[in-house]
Amino acid sequence: MTSTRNETVLDNARIVLADRVIECGWIAFADGRVAEFGEGNAPAGSEDAAGDLIMPGLIELHTDHLEAHYVPRPKVFWDPIAAVVSYDGQLATSGITTVLDSLRVWREDGAEEVDGRAGVLAEAIASARDADMLRADHFLHLRCEIPMPDVVEEAKELIGRPDVRLMSLMDHTPGQRQFRDENKLRDYYRGKGAGMTDAELDTLFERRFAYQKAHAADNMREIVALAHLHEIPLASHDDTTDENVTDAIRDRVSVAEFPTTMEAARGLHRAGIGILMGAPNVVRGGSHSGNVAAVDLAREGLLDILSSDYIPSSLLMAALQLPRRVPAIDLASAIRTVTKTPAEAVGLADRGEIAVGKRADLIRVYVARDVPVVRSVWREGLRVA
Repeated sequence: MTSTRNETVLDNARIVLADRVIECGWIAFADGRVAEFGEGNAPAGSEDAAGDLIMPGLIELHTDHLEAHYVPRPKVFWDPIAAVVSYDGQLATSGITTVLDSLRVWREDGAEEVDGRAGVLAEAIASARDADMLRADHFLHLRCEIPMPDVVEEAKELIGRPDVRLMSLMDHTPGQRQFRDENKLRDYYRGKGAGMTDAELDTLFERRFAYQKAHAADNMREIVALAHLHEIPLASHDDTTDENVTDAIRDRVSVAEFPTTMEAARGLHRAGIGILMGAPNVVRGGSHSGNVAAVDLAREGLLDILSSDYIPSSLLMAALQLPRRVPAIDLASAIRTVTKTPAEAVGLADRGEIAVGKRADLIRVYVARDVPVVRSVWREGLRVA
């Protein structure tokens, strides 16, 4: 979204730095970078922020919400570029200025949603970016369903793209990890509106068991090797047991997405692996799958990164709620879980905090009735929302 790069100065703002909050301060940015900030009186010609929060733009590492725009109803496929633009607008108005779009890297017989369409969506994102249609900065997160027969070949087709920043190792075989209770998985599929009968689900589950037995071990080794060869950070997914933690350490993962038990989270933390949890889990007060609550991990110092997952607006809402839910976490620390820490996890050292010389990816936020409203969004100093 191009515009003239004039200097912008905001004053009378609460400035959220990486380690503290300036309660009444000002900030100046120009040529896409933060130029100065301070307390008290601002330079002449500043814009009154009316006491609103000024914080870094949010960094999202795992959201599959693009799928809801591309397939808004079962078997209804929207124009992929139009879907990307709509999704991008929702991200920006939620305060997200950098996003890793999570794409399913797998095909499955009988699937009629977005399975097997990662290449289509990756091209749509690139086309929208090239046409200057996007507000946020978009990268790719390849979600690799390890038991699927074609996952390695599909990953190879995508991993050479310069915008790939993360790969996750997933296994949704019934009876383990996120869905240790098979009935929860059945409820999940029924809730998606697929209309599958118990007999159809039995067939699906048997196929998943067969895939895991036949392909998972070899595919895991190949996907891990591929990521290391291309120097792409790896994420584990839904770690549940000590064995899962041991595997994550062996595979040299840097981020553990959505561990399902306190036991696994403690083991991952001891190994120095960053723990990512869902922002909806914080807002709702627990996991929709019945797994460990993100707030319980936060109370034990086991929460490093938040992700909006399936609701973009939850990212900012959860971060602002954390200090109230966990008094040991102050506002600056809470905002780090959605800015500086996720940026560092995927090697984006030029953003994620308000510091001189960093990208002027900034948001202005007003909060009323515990609901944040993003009034303004700047990406590299340009007003995009």
